[in-house]
Amino acid sequence: MADNELIAGLDLGTTKVCAIVGEQVDDGIDIIGIGSVPSRGLKKGVVVNIESTVQAIKAAIDQAESMAGCEINTVYAGIAGSHVRGLNKHGVAAIAAREVTDADVQRVLEQSKAIPLPSDRQVIHVLPQEYIVDDQDGIAKPVGMNGVRLEARVHLVTAATTQIQNIVKCAERCDLNVAEVVLEPLASAEAVLSEDEREIGVAVIDIGGGTTDIIVFANSAAVHTSVIPVGGLNLTNDIAAGLRTPMAEAERIKIKYGCASPRMIDPDDMIEVPSVGGRAARSLPREVLANIIEPRVEEIFSAVQHVLNESGYMDMLNAGIVLTGGSTMLDGMAELAEEILGVPVRRATPVGVGGLADVVKSPAYATAVGLAKYGAQRLRTVRFEQRLSRPVRVERGSWVRIGEWFREVF
Repeated sequence: MADNELIAGLDLGTTKVCAIVGEQVDDGIDIIGIGSVPSRGLKKGVVVNIESTVQAIKAAIDQAESMAGCEINTVYAGIAGSHVRGLNKHGVAAIAAREVTDADVQRVLEQSKAIPLPSDRQVIHVLPQEYIVDDQDGIAKPVGMNGVRLEARVHLVTAATTQIQNIVKCAERCDLNVAEVVLEPLASAEAVLSEDEREIGVAVIDIGGGTTDIIVFANSAAVHTSVIPVGGLNLTNDIAAGLRTPMAEAERIKIKYGCASPRMIDPDDMIEVPSVGGRAARSLPREVLANIIEPRVEEIFSAVQHVLNESGYMDMLNAGIVLTGGSTMLDGMAELAEEILGVPVRRATPVGVGGLADVVKSPAYATAVGLAKYGAQRLRTVRFEQRLSRPVRVERGSWVRIGEWFREVF
């Protein structure tokens, strides 16, 4: 198997580090290796302990390599955290030869990201929304069109330079090359959205352990990104405090019995809660647990509603909202989100992959699978551009046949 047929995604999360290995096939990508280990070196999506993060990456990569039967050298690494910023910008460039070329498109994209930034920030994505050729807007692919002026509307994503460097440093200490640092909600959207949803307007809400990431699409383009520094770990903390139980037990109880809406629970349901300090375990109604979870989930979705209203895109979500991320696996999440946000909501798992598709069929794997799919798409784009730029070669025999044709005709 050629190395360039394999793509690895590395999801650096607050609660887990996950590595996914995919193999390119004719109709997409097959998942052939998975590695997932607890994360203790990140907080709210950013690296706070280099050593712990390096150990988690090594363990996840080792698991994925063993399952896939290959060696991973290059990864597409995810980045998240409240330091991430998104903004819409506009660029203009003259069309050099009166016909738009790839070079013209690259030039206008470079011009659109030429904005003043602090020395501690850098652009990680330039996401085209539309192109305008001589006042004709709504163009998705301008190459080949005639005109004198090319404009581009883009969504720029910036991140803290130090956080990017920390991610790269951790990967390099594991003998990995980072092909690209990718915004995690963008990767999650790659894994769970359909093209129809992107076109008519949709928001992806990725609720992870430390953060809630938001990305909005309209007319098949990203138009808004945002990060809320609250996630599933806050739910675990609330449960540990409310039930007076250790954090590890609170996480187990959340996963096994958690529900975001007390109205969905039978009042007779009981759960056993371990105590701290050697005290005996207690039996409590499951409804008590739901009453602890519900206020925090309401807080998260109220914050999401505020962000979407402030962005001005709330009325454009004709396809509603797609929930993903490990924390959305709680019962009642989608129903409570729909009640608070007032738009259709669905919980999504990764789609469009083969191989170990059943294993990764969970919202918790959306980001890692999306990173692999993003990497596969980038490789296909690079190969296509290389074919276009390859010089046309004409064999000597062809020239002979062309000369004979000219003599016959003339």
